[in-house]
Amino acid sequence: MDTTRNFVILFEEWMIQREIAENLRSFGTRTRQGNGTGPGNQQRANGSTTSSPTTATPTTFNSPTNPTTPNPTYPSSTMNNDNALADPPLEPEAPKFFFREKFAKLGVKGNFMPLAAQPKNVDIGDWLASQCHEQYRVLEQLLECIKEVDTNTGESLCNRRDCPVMSAGRAHTYTWLNRNKDPIKVSAPDYIGMVQRWICGKLTNTDVFPTDPVSSAPADYFSSGLDSPHASTPIAAGPTTSTAPLSTLAGGPDWVGKSTGFPETFFNDCKTIFRQMFRLYAHIYHSHWLDPFYHIQSQNPPSSGWTDLNSCFVHFVSVSKLFGLLSERDMEPMQPLIDIWIANGSIPAEAAAGACVIVPHQ
Repeated sequence: MDTTRNFVILFEEWMIQREIAENLRSFGTRTRQGNGTGPGNQQRANGSTTSSPTTATPTTFNSPTNPTTPNPTYPSSTMNNDNALADPPLEPEAPKFFFREKFAKLGVKGNFMPLAAQPKNVDIGDWLASQCHEQYRVLEQLLECIKEVDTNTGESLCNRRDCPVMSAGRAHTYTWLNRNKDPIKVSAPDYIGMVQRWICGKLTNTDVFPTDPVSSAPADYFSSGLDSPHASTPIAAGPTTSTAPLSTLAGGPDWVGKSTGFPETFFNDCKTIFRQMFRLYAHIYHSHWLDPFYHIQSQNPPSSGWTDLNSCFVHFVSVSKLFGLLSERDMEPMQPLIDIWIANGSIPAEAAAGACVIVPHQ
């Protein structure tokens, strides 16, 4: 690592991310021109006449199972289906087309493993930090698409009327903890805004994600650990029969990122950031896959809005599974799509198996 601690970006990743970014910019411009919400072959405000998949694929799909207990690990929000917060029963949901192989295609081709795996000579703390920054940068562009104002209604595509509760389908509702630590339902745009502020606060906090180079130990300290300012050779430490871990003998407990200056809470912060980003992805799919992503036409066929969304999400899931940043329960709202990608190899086998899962030191 150089003194500015610039994170390593692989050339392959740069090429893929550039292609995705170009497509995102193109369909971001199209959403600014307005999007209609009519079904079937109705002309949309952005000029697209792409018919809804509903007209061609009427088969229904069962939603994933509903969790039964709140998520206890995030300080400000939980996954909850408490009866006290439950809404009256609603009619069955519309089919989830993105859970079908036909709509699991990607906008780019290539192996996502080189984009997810920790490069040689790069500390795991630096690599996880770079992934948090990069994955959030990509997700932020996707979120801009659902924040664009629909010129037909004067409201953003994700608004308090159409998305009154932050959810990933009717089976998964996400709540926010208020000042009294009580879970409350908030609209999707409010939840997304609070999560974005929280993530940005973490990523820009140099106590959590330090940017200064780590100072090496003073040259006057030798292997014995004694201060010997006038010694010309290292002083060998005496033998020991201690069974304590080497990290303890070296000066206290060890943790992910310690050697590069990250705090003890760093790995938990990374997991929480990824958990919250996953929830935003899940909401995008369940509430906005059809409008706008399905109807967005790319300037680089056969890529399209929904295939680029898939490309971003499969990269995100590959990193999450490779390092164990998400639990199986976290991924429930999107598990059918994840299973398709594991089966067809879009998610590399090493990532699917959690080949680099991090087990924090006790």
